[in-house]
Amino acid sequence: MQSTPESDSPAPAERPARPPLRPLTPVEGRVLGVLVEKQHTVPDTYPLSLNALASGCNQKTARAPVMNVSEAEILEAIDGLKGLSLVFEGSSSRVPRFEHNMQRVLAVPSQSVALLAMLLLRGPQTAAELRLNTARLHGFADISSVEGFLDELADRAPPFVVRLPRAPGARENRWMHLLSGEVSAAAAAEATVRATDGATAALGELEQLRAEQQALTEKVAKLQGLVEHMAAQLGIPADEFLD
Repeated sequence: MQSTPESDSPAPAERPARPPLRPLTPVEGRVLGVLVEKQHTVPDTYPLSLNALASGCNQKTARAPVMNVSEAEILEAIDGLKGLSLVFEGSSSRVPRFEHNMQRVLAVPSQSVALLAMLLLRGPQTAAELRLNTARLHGFADISSVEGFLDELADRAPPFVVRLPRAPGARENRWMHLLSGEVSAAAAAEATVRATDGATAALGELEQLRAEQQALTEKVAKLQGLVEHMAAQLGIPADEFLD
């Protein structure tokens, strides 16, 4: 039975061959991924204005690689995506707003759209990483369900994703999209390093925030103790200062 947005069972692999899309440019891929992501994470502002789209494309977090693209470059990418019917412009607003048409054009379920979008935004990832990173786009039941949809995407003609060779020291294979063309071994290795470095940097930032939070907690505790001590000396209830 074919998959629906409510199901975590991938569709059958056997499908008629489809006319191949031309490879997307890096900016086109980023624009498409951002539109899918923001449709789920900020639905109140979707479809996106050019300004919101630029902010999403140039985010410093949850992006690999980090980009710094101009609105002119984004408009050029939008024109290219319009030509592929992957993006269209809404007509109900005075400010131009853009939305994706990825699910219909690629003829894949919403779960697969979520996986492709995250690969477009973050580069090569393991099935476990994809399950975590797509949580706000779709809640996969388990890693095996993610792998099922990835296998279905890989069995397309031509395929949408590829399982990369396992990197030295890695316990799991990473996956990469093929919407921008074939992935060479060198490019895959470089992208994997970028993704790993990005994850390491994110963990470092998280640890730094935790350390700062702990330091603030300790300072507050010291201040509270000082207030209680001063209140006791003055014969004033400390609760009047601490409430």
